[in-house]
Amino acid sequence: MESKAVPDISKAVESHELGPVPSISEGKIGDVTLDIIHAAEGEYTPEQYRKLLRKIDFIILPLMWICSGTQYADKVSVSTQATFGLRTDTHLVGQQFSWLSSVFYIAFLVAEGPGNYLLQKFNIGKTVSISMLIWGVLVLCIAFAKNFTDLMILRFLQGIAESTTYPALLILTASFYTVDEHAMRSVIWGTANSGMDVLTSLINYGIGRKAQSHPDGLAPWKGISLFLGSLTICLSVFVYFIFGTPREVRWLSADEKRMAYARVVDSQTGSDAQKRGWKWDQVRTAFRDPQTYFFFFLVIVNSIPNGGTTAFGNLVYVSFGFSALDTIVKGKIPQQLLSITWFVIVGYITLKKPGLRFYIMMISVIPAFIGMLALALLPKEGHLWTRWGMYFITIIGNVAGPLIWTLLPSNVAGRTKKSVTSTVIFIAYCVGNTVGAQVFQAKDAPRYIPAIIVCSYIWQNRRRDRLVEAMGMTKEESAHQGHLNAESDMTDFENVHFRYSV
Repeated sequence: MESKAVPDISKAVESHELGPVPSISEGKIGDVTLDIIHAAEGEYTPEQYRKLLRKIDFIILPLMWICSGTQYADKVSVSTQATFGLRTDTHLVGQQFSWLSSVFYIAFLVAEGPGNYLLQKFNIGKTVSISMLIWGVLVLCIAFAKNFTDLMILRFLQGIAESTTYPALLILTASFYTVDEHAMRSVIWGTANSGMDVLTSLINYGIGRKAQSHPDGLAPWKGISLFLGSLTICLSVFVYFIFGTPREVRWLSADEKRMAYARVVDSQTGSDAQKRGWKWDQVRTAFRDPQTYFFFFLVIVNSIPNGGTTAFGNLVYVSFGFSALDTIVKGKIPQQLLSITWFVIVGYITLKKPGLRFYIMMISVIPAFIGMLALALLPKEGHLWTRWGMYFITIIGNVAGPLIWTLLPSNVAGRTKKSVTSTVIFIAYCVGNTVGAQVFQAKDAPRYIPAIIVCSYIWQNRRRDRLVEAMGMTKEESAHQGHLNAESDMTDFENVHFRYSV
């Protein structure tokens, strides 16, 4: 079916030719919004959607992977650098190394609110690109740090600069993909943590080998900073030209942008077809919504072990008796390859069987808990490969984090409400990681909160089914009204036709 010619929506919005969307309660709807809904309700063929999805996956998904992986590699680089002399060369003592992780997340926490506001007000691609450029320079500068004070200042500033990355990835996931696609695509860019870790570990291994053969040359931990900082600066250029929502990017035609918005209408979380202003009523709605608090506590509990393993993961292998180089090839790389394999399996399952995210999260933490429990009970001497194996399987629990984040684009509607909820999630992420870096043994705690949220979502969906039935609306009428509500930037909390995804 051929699509009708339409004006360039992004230009119309940016030039203010179209005003804000009128209230649906007044019986009106903006021209752009109504056009998109009509397009979504039968104008494009499945083949046209598949062709567009392939283009989106080919262009935006690899860059999302690179951004996520680079952010992670730069953030955790101190863990690898610690095994290559960072602690001794900068004269770190006591808990000072732990504070290098904690101060990063404290800064991340402080900057999260302002960072989300900037993402709402300005072009996402340019905002993230500038952030990457800044933190790339900061990572590079770590090579010249002389003491604890220098490192603390650089890590604090790095935390501020990196605060926009993950929220931007969640916004892009919601903007380009449907609810059924959220988990798979988020898991794909979530594998970047492990994937980029493998790639940078191989390069770090080469840097370490070179330093061993030339002991009077550049310290390997300094070489790692110079490499990662330079890589990040180069990648920021690509982000500047390619990143953005469908409304912002240059690599989609006007009709492709319209089709991209039409694809996500059924999600009822609102498209990015029109630039949304900041809405204080949605801020209040976010804090009235119980799921905001569920997200907060779930992410804190999940992030406590992450904070410990991020900062001390390599040092655990050192405690087994591995050298700095053995830690990379016998510990870090095999463990991250297992993580990638499990992420891909989980992504495939969630794509084929939507609605299993919470159950996969709960299953995934079981081997992680068993592994940590076994490490606590095994003797500290001997049993090298048993201890290696127990720590090896803990990586399976890492999939819970990205799956938690997929709930935001799937279950939160309203641009301002998404920004507020995203801020709450990443505040919890920072709190959990800060605590985890200081109290490493806290990672043994089991996690039971997902079951509570599952029950909450199921109850809400059934309650809304009864309300719609009482209105005398058919399923098709309810879906159409839900599309109108979502495109008018109504939140999931207010839109009775919205259904939560589990």
